[in-house]
Amino acid sequence: MSDITDHAWMTIRVDRDGPIVTVTLNRLEKRNALNGELMAELTEAARALRLKADVRAVILAGGLENFSAGADLGGIKDRTTGPTLLESREAVMAGPDLCRAWEEIEAVTIAAVEGYCLGGACALAVACDFRIMGEGASFRLPEVPLGINMSWRSVPRITALVGPARAKRFIMFGEAADAKTCLDWGLCDEVTEKGGALAAARVWADKVAALPPIPVRMTKEAVNVSAGAMNFATSFMDRDQYLLAARSNDFKEGAKAFFEKRKGKFEGD
Repeated sequence: MSDITDHAWMTIRVDRDGPIVTVTLNRLEKRNALNGELMAELTEAARALRLKADVRAVILAGGLENFSAGADLGGIKDRTTGPTLLESREAVMAGPDLCRAWEEIEAVTIAAVEGYCLGGACALAVACDFRIMGEGASFRLPEVPLGINMSWRSVPRITALVGPARAKRFIMFGEAADAKTCLDWGLCDEVTEKGGALAAARVWADKVAALPPIPVRMTKEAVNVSAGAMNFATSFMDRDQYLLAARSNDFKEGAKAFFEKRKGKFEGD
């Protein structure tokens, strides 16, 4: 297999420095919103990296100002209104597949987050082993206030990091958690000066790369299995919940209110 850096990527950049690979979202004109092409390339890159024995650490980076605006709202209709319900169910697996691909990379993964990291981008960052945030960075999940559930099988991962009450608070209210809050909660592992997340992530990656690789990978696998043994059992239905919620009048109202910059009026229908 040719080196991953030789691939003609369209929406990401992939750089390699010895045993450390950096994957950078490169859809800046769209605030790195996760459309189908970007999600497919991120998934492909993760699968190519999964078992590479000569890679010790993988850094996932967004823009210098902001990480990502999350799932591209312009593509929601395409993903949820396919010709058949079966085709819609297949389409909405793109998010869970993306997060799973990054979680299954055997090397240590580190997300470097500047600015906002919203929705699906937050789910992707949580699928990594560590998260480094610059000052002024934040995580936010806008899904529930928009009228849909938080999916991508991310709820168990978030709960494992911050605990049940904070997970409910973070997911239900859709409020931004700043870098200090994320550090206090365990949602991130270090806060640096603004613009310093990528450099700090590289320090972590160098530290990982200096360790014996076999016990590092064994430790990652053991911890992930211990913390996530029930993850699939508690989240396997979230794509069907998403398809149900995305067809509700409340979601239509939530999306309309979002674009009209007003509070939604929800009826539970």
